Amino acid sequence: RGFVTYSNDAKQAMLGVSAETLARVGAVSEDVAREMAEGAVTHSMATMAVSVTGIAGPGGSEFKPEGRVCFGVARAGHETIVETVEFGAIGRAEVRKATVKHALTLVRDALMRQD
Repeated sequence: RGFVTYSNDAKQAMLGVSAETLARVGAVSEDVAREMAEGAVTHSMATMAVSVTGIAGPGGSEFKPEGRVCFGVARAGHETIVETVEFGAIGRAEVRKATVKHALTLVRDALMRQD
């Protein structure tokens, strides 16, 4: 199952992301990436989910620059992994490509862990 949750409302309705979390830290954050990944597992029959939330560009701000992407990987029975990668202002298409590649690497690595 896949979830496309571009808006905060969709993140809340489809994945159960907390309105308080969104208000406190904003959508581009590890907290939201965690809640998105965990919500995807909860709201599907999956045992693993990866989430991404970020700013591909153009745009951004001093506090949330273009190219910042937060990732979450949730697995049933395991601690959720979150991380932020700063891809930089390399252009929207390149940020999106790098995001997909990184997300797939995180999934592979999670599957290979024996914990």
